[in-house]
Amino acid sequence: MSQDSQNTESASPGVASIKPTFKPKRQPWLIPVFIIAPILCILISLTLGAFEISVPEVIEIVWCGITGQEFTSDNYKNPALAYSMVWTVRLPRVVVSCLVGAGLAIAGAVFQGVFRNPLASPYTLGVSNGAGFGAAIGIVLGLSTFLIQGSAILFGLITVVLTFVVASRSSKSSVTLVLAGMLISSLFASLVSLLKFVADPTEKLPQIVYWLMGSFSGVSFEKLLMILPLYLISLVVLIAFRWRLNVLSVGDTEARSFGIDVTRDRNIVIVSASVISAVCVSISGIIGWVGIVVPHLARMICGPDFRKLLPVSLSLGACYLCIIDDVCRALTTAEIPIGVVTGIIGVPLFLYFIYRKKVNW
Repeated sequence: MSQDSQNTESASPGVASIKPTFKPKRQPWLIPVFIIAPILCILISLTLGAFEISVPEVIEIVWCGITGQEFTSDNYKNPALAYSMVWTVRLPRVVVSCLVGAGLAIAGAVFQGVFRNPLASPYTLGVSNGAGFGAAIGIVLGLSTFLIQGSAILFGLITVVLTFVVASRSSKSSVTLVLAGMLISSLFASLVSLLKFVADPTEKLPQIVYWLMGSFSGVSFEKLLMILPLYLISLVVLIAFRWRLNVLSVGDTEARSFGIDVTRDRNIVIVSASVISAVCVSISGIIGWVGIVVPHLARMICGPDFRKLLPVSLSLGACYLCIIDDVCRALTTAEIPIGVVTGIIGVPLFLYFIYRKKVNW
């Protein structure tokens, strides 16, 4: 067989041809560092608060909770209170903050790659504002927590459908999808403002405003279990598609030359990223800038290869939002809404990325 024919065969379309798209640098330290970092953040976060608990005692309490043993300690007059503080108050909040940070970060990385737009984020398709509108409706109607979360997820997905319907009237190009998402997002933002106008100003309005600013106060394992199945399914799909995301991010023409069904694969990853965004918003409220800042930071560390970018974004997003939540609940006696702090921190960080010319997809 001639050399030319061998080259032709090696370049034939197929999934196997995706791997050489990027030449990743050897970074043997990457995996252990980004596995250990969220664990350390969780342990340290569990020690913070007015009720002081050391790291060894936190580990012992968590182990007792897992194994069903009774926690006993001479350092506390009431060991049961320390146990309850960790398992009932702090652990659900810390776990949810890590999951939301990881979900928003991976969704932002996916949107930026698929849309080839450095400003893309979970807001691109209007998911956040749609979910915010759904939650606001639930609050106004006085629904239960479960129904409020369900309403938020439902309207988050409705915004995705509306965006695709609007975009399909012309073409499903990346630019058209972004523009359609901006239009739908503006529509639902206006509807949220309308609900705030008609809501009861003494009871419902403060709940809507505080929820829209983002907060992890009041979260519990029961609320987490409500959204965990959808979260995990979407996360597994995005991780499984990280190979094809490398090809989708270089453009439709190039992706088709590799034998990729561009429309099908793009729709799958966009819907999955939108679902995980809606799920995160349903439990935490609207938290901005995480889906924009964290993927750029991850890209600076590991490069644009989605095989590394998605796991690094997951780890960084979990650590980032966990630390910010610690600041929000420990900085002052009155808890600061987390969406306020992410905006205050996110804008200077993004300006720094622009100054260093690190804003890319």
